[in-house]
Amino acid sequence: MSQTIVIPNMYQTPAQQYQLQTGNPPPMIDAAAIEEHLVDFYEDVCTELSNFGELEELHVCNNLGDHLMGNVYAKFYDEEGAAAAQQALHGRFYAKRALICEFSPVTDFREARCRQFDQRECTRGGYCNFMHLYKIPHDVERRLFGNRRRREPSPQRGRGRGSRDYYDAPYDRRSSSSSYRRRSRSRSPPPPRRDRDERYDRGYSHRSRDVSPGYVRRSRDRSPDHHERRRVSPERARYSRERERSLSPE
Repeated sequence: MSQTIVIPNMYQTPAQQYQLQTGNPPPMIDAAAIEEHLVDFYEDVCTELSNFGELEELHVCNNLGDHLMGNVYAKFYDEEGAAAAQQALHGRFYAKRALICEFSPVTDFREARCRQFDQRECTRGGYCNFMHLYKIPHDVERRLFGNRRRREPSPQRGRGRGSRDYYDAPYDRRSSSSSYRRRSRSRSPPPPRRDRDERYDRGYSHRSRDVSPGYVRRSRDRSPDHHERRRVSPERARYSRERERSLSPE
């Protein structure tokens, strides 16, 4: 199962409905009438889906490809709500058409939607394989979702407290990177690693003391007169003189 359900080809624009009903090319339709038709559909579907569980997101596709045209995606906060909606809506009729309701693997719509379309720069048009989602007015979303849409996102969406709200403006890579740099500079610098340096110095001194006796012994073996150049105790000097006399030829 999944938190998201999809109802393929559920939404039809006024132009599509006119063409299907009459078989003639649709006339010019006012943009305000098209938006009003979309908002009425959005409110109707959102109200119905809210009866099965807490709804997190609702999106309507504006693509022209057969696999995305008029698709309605609804994401619930839990899988139980999605399962109840899928079981209740599958096979029902809407606008004299039977609905097919399925589970969808899409849970992050930021990755599934076309960011170039949000910036009005998509060159693939309506047949793009990424979702071209209708823009719903903010007052409609606030009236339907309240504060649920704007609360802290779930871990799957991965938005932090200081991140840019995706639904307020289209994605802007430059502004996103600049905000990231500002957040990076605002962080406090890491504490100095003084303890580690002191431990390293102590360990280095300890190793030097361990090595120094061997170095002295090697130096003593290499130079017989090394004791005369070094500062030695009187007892060691007397022992050295006696040893030299015993080894000298008579």
